[in-house]
Amino acid sequence: MAAISTQDSAYSKEAVDIAKDLGTDLEKGLSTQEAASRLANNGRNELQSASLAPAWRRVLAQFQDPLIYLLLSAIGIALVAWSAEGFAGWPIDALVIAAVVLLNGALGYFEEAKARDAVAALAKMTEAKSQVMRAGQRSTINSADLVVGDLLVLSEGDAVGADARLTQAASLRLFEAPLTGESQAVLKDVATLPNAVALGDRLNMVFKGTAVAQGTGLAVVTATGMTTEIGAIAGLLESVKEEPTPLEKEIRHIGRLLGVAVIVITVIVVSTILLVSNIQSTKDVVTVLLFGVALAVAAVPEGLPAILSVVLALGVRRMAKRKAIVKKLSSIEALGSTTVIATDKTGTLTRSEMTIEQLVTASGSSTVTGVGYAPEGRVLADGHQRANGELFEEQSLLLTYGCLAGNAALSQSADGIWAIQGDPTEAAFLVAELKLAPGAPQLRTKRFERVAEIAFTSDRKMMSTMQTDKEQDKQIMLVSKGAPDVLLKKCSHVQAGTLTVALDDVRRTQILEAVDALSNAALRTLAVAYRPLSANEANAPTAALECNLVYVGTVGMMDPPREEVAPAIAQAHAAGIRIIMITGDHPLTASRIASDLGITKAGDVAITGLELDKLSDSDFALAVRKASVYARVSPANKLRIVAALQADGQVVAMTGDGVNDAPALKSADVGIAMGITGTEVTKEAAKVILADDNFATIVDAVREGRSIFDNIRKFLRYLLSSNMGEVLTVFLGVVGASFIGLNNATQGNNAAAAVVVLPLLATQILWLNLITDSWPALAIGVDPADTDVMLRKPRPINARVIDFHMWAGVFEMGLVIAVVALLTMDMYLPGGLIDQIDAERGVGDIQTARTAGFTVLVMAHLVQCFNARSETASAFANLFTNRWIWGAVTLSALLQVAVINISFLNVAFGTVPLTLNQWLTCAGMASVVLWYSELRKLAIRLWMKRAASVSSSVSSSV
Repeated sequence: MAAISTQDSAYSKEAVDIAKDLGTDLEKGLSTQEAASRLANNGRNELQSASLAPAWRRVLAQFQDPLIYLLLSAIGIALVAWSAEGFAGWPIDALVIAAVVLLNGALGYFEEAKARDAVAALAKMTEAKSQVMRAGQRSTINSADLVVGDLLVLSEGDAVGADARLTQAASLRLFEAPLTGESQAVLKDVATLPNAVALGDRLNMVFKGTAVAQGTGLAVVTATGMTTEIGAIAGLLESVKEEPTPLEKEIRHIGRLLGVAVIVITVIVVSTILLVSNIQSTKDVVTVLLFGVALAVAAVPEGLPAILSVVLALGVRRMAKRKAIVKKLSSIEALGSTTVIATDKTGTLTRSEMTIEQLVTASGSSTVTGVGYAPEGRVLADGHQRANGELFEEQSLLLTYGCLAGNAALSQSADGIWAIQGDPTEAAFLVAELKLAPGAPQLRTKRFERVAEIAFTSDRKMMSTMQTDKEQDKQIMLVSKGAPDVLLKKCSHVQAGTLTVALDDVRRTQILEAVDALSNAALRTLAVAYRPLSANEANAPTAALECNLVYVGTVGMMDPPREEVAPAIAQAHAAGIRIIMITGDHPLTASRIASDLGITKAGDVAITGLELDKLSDSDFALAVRKASVYARVSPANKLRIVAALQADGQVVAMTGDGVNDAPALKSADVGIAMGITGTEVTKEAAKVILADDNFATIVDAVREGRSIFDNIRKFLRYLLSSNMGEVLTVFLGVVGASFIGLNNATQGNNAAAAVVVLPLLATQILWLNLITDSWPALAIGVDPADTDVMLRKPRPINARVIDFHMWAGVFEMGLVIAVVALLTMDMYLPGGLIDQIDAERGVGDIQTARTAGFTVLVMAHLVQCFNARSETASAFANLFTNRWIWGAVTLSALLQVAVINISFLNVAFGTVPLTLNQWLTCAGMASVVLWYSELRKLAIRLWMKRAASVSSSVSSSV
């Protein structure tokens, strides 16, 4: 059975006709066999999402990276060189590089799989259920198993599982904010509607993704899955192009830059070696080519992709502990680059728990303390809580009758958590009643018994119940609750203490002024009134009952802000991040919340969606630059706001929970979905899911993202300066071989000169990369966040991860490392700049010189671990805050000792044992890198201090 599409206008047809068309019995529903058949033919009631790529495609995706392409090319060259040597031995270079590539691919694959599993677990945890009538039996099924023609049973608290046409409705009100953005519950009616009715006005329809706030109903399912209204919006997501994150763009840029650099450096060095060396055979050429491969490996930080994946994965895990699930690793860094956070209000900035804050009765105004559904607080007048007197009587009557004129329920779980069922505005009365008098609910239920209800309607804007007062000879009491202006017109008296007095014009004016004051304070107002009924009035028409009422008072309520949000917003502002609120709520309410939280200044007004629609593109762009609060906005408005911010050069993170938020979330640089209240479409479109729906978690994610970006720069500074040191050591060693005595070197005790004499062997370069490009770099990648990480402005959108200043520093430190290593080699070679000082330093053989230079390079790299943690701060600052660096340095140093002192490793890496004095010489030479860096940083700090002083002087003079 096909779904009834929106074109068929199910709302404009009689319910019995629809049931007949769909073969549905309005009392028994579908048969079990028919439901199973329709499910098999039409598919499950689920929204389509991007199909999961096969495992082999997900594996290959891990290798689609410029740096990986370079490493794969290096493997190819190494294998060609190995084949030219006649396949002698093992192709160690190719095998090691391949191992690094495979490790990186496996790491990225499994970490992304874990993220997908976390999202799937969240979806499973929140899987919706629906109640249906099938074969005359009421049962609960997964909403995904609903089919067209099912008879849906609706009651308070239910999530609507499919689009359906109502056949019965009793005081049925639904929250349709996820679909329409309307914050108030919508009263439903089974009456047939004319054609061309807007979605929000289809009162005889219920829609997938909405929730029942109050009442009961029956409805015939008319559409499931992608044919529902929520499915139509989900289809719009396909037209929104998803852009790569800032980090992805930067890593691609670095990959391209390094690719060009590697090719140029390798060609220059290999060409230089071939020109200056005495090449006599094909074997010599292969030796040089193999060395060229090793040099290419040295120039490329092949550990970068793996380390980057690990650092991001660890950040994702830390965020998961803070209630944020990151679906894509690089998204967390994008949060760190955020300049604007566009957030909704309800549930994110606020508690999503309606709370009464003010009571206004004839004797004056009272303040209700405490927020949320936990009855923790008091009812105060002039700072004191009354236990008797006229004001207390009025307070008691206002809250007791307010509870009687509602259908909500309040309960406490075994673990002490308070929760409600029904309309939050009605539940607010129950909480306030407990704050006034903890025993009041028991007295109320013991005294009053409901005998009838006159349901709320949008025309009347009020509801009433009839109660039997058991303490007053079963007197029947009409209790009403509704909009103050409407209710006041039906009142002839007002409650004053235990008495009722006539409602004259003066009192009426005073009441209206008090209501206006509450409204101007952005509080939602509800008034309560009552009337004793005689026995023969109980069956009178509604209009005859709801008149001559006694006005008890008015309450002012609001959904209060979360306590942790204001400090989080202040922290975001200090970090240079602009916060804007985009909500479907009333402008006054939005402005009040924004002001209370520090998003805007007091008096700033919200811009409404209707006002935005009237603006030209240029005026719209100007408004978005200035305004920080938007109310009554549509999905199109949200998408346009995000686009305008991005066009202005902003990196936008946007939160949302409703389906109407999904297109804007996907378009934003970082879409953030609500894990508790968010719809499945929103979670699918987002890159980050908040498991606690808390704005403060977003700020935590920003801090984490900035810390990760800092650490990426730190380990890039370390990796590139270390690799630059290797490349320059080789290049300068070849070019300046005669200056450091390499041309005079002998191979151990052999007098024959080497045909091709290189400062380092290919295996030594490979070893350097293995022990210095892995654990130390990873340890730097998990460095604790700097104390000023949230006191800086966001980095410019066009800023490079490695800017010119950083490249200059990388080259400078690489040159220092190379010079120190080559001077150390010169000490152990005859005829160089530093001639042999004593016999104990060496006998003039290349193996000793290489071993010493090789060891100095390793030590210099390990020293550089501490230097690279900051561009300006001393390496001795916060020296012991990262225990992982000390562990990595210790492990690398021990491995280097093993390579120098274990005989079979001597053979593999071309090293010889060093004496104690030689070790001390190497350590002393490597320390030059530390002292040079300290002097360099001191000069930078002094220059920055002087520049700041000059800037301050100029500002003062101006």
